[in-house]
Amino acid sequence: MDRSGIEFSVPVMEVTGLSKSVPLTDGPGTLKILQDVSFSVSAGESVAIVGASGSGKSTLLGLLAGLDVPSSGSVRIQGTELFALDEDSRAALRGESVGFVFQSFQLLPALTALENVMLPLELAGVDKAAGIARQWLERVGLGDRLRHYPKHLSGGEQQRVALARAFAPSPRLLLADEPTGNLDAATGEAIIELIFVLNRESGTTLILVTHDESLAARCDRVLHMQAGRLDEQRVRVS
Repeated sequence: MDRSGIEFSVPVMEVTGLSKSVPLTDGPGTLKILQDVSFSVSAGESVAIVGASGSGKSTLLGLLAGLDVPSSGSVRIQGTELFALDEDSRAALRGESVGFVFQSFQLLPALTALENVMLPLELAGVDKAAGIARQWLERVGLGDRLRHYPKHLSGGEQQRVALARAFAPSPRLLLADEPTGNLDAATGEAIIELIFVLNRESGTTLILVTHDESLAARCDRVLHMQAGRLDEQRVRVS
């Protein structure tokens, strides 16, 4: 059941036979990046996707978000086939249902912290966007940084702004790509703790790409990518 009291009759996300190939730059043929990846994610579940550099995990995340198009296969978000939609409709679905946290923060440098968090709310036509954005920045400990621009914030503070921006529109699904990759160990641990606290409180479904096995172990389930294939699924033992 989601936060609106609507029961999910299908998985939040269902991935079937997802593959991605690109032409080779130095000759005929193609490079297979992803091969026949299938899995589903239930409401409220936290899932880590782990693998070595080049294993295909970031490509997979881009496909899950509809930011790229697969060579074959399907992704369904709450029963809607993502790649049956045109680009504008995919963007609308992302705006309604999906939040993002990136390794490189992806804040707009010309906007203040408050304006960065307000932006997805305003694009979605949410009333009182400034008030909601302010509340989320206070929630992540940045109530005194509302008017600061990204260049005046530390890496940890920028990632907190990114978290506030991701959670403010109340997404049903949060996609996080190496969210601590540009942070020192202590700051990264604080950010991860915050992600799990916010995720638990919001009832959001979390899909997290990471190379950090200890971070992955905090999720309900771990999916291992190896050479473009889903190699293993492991359920965390409490």
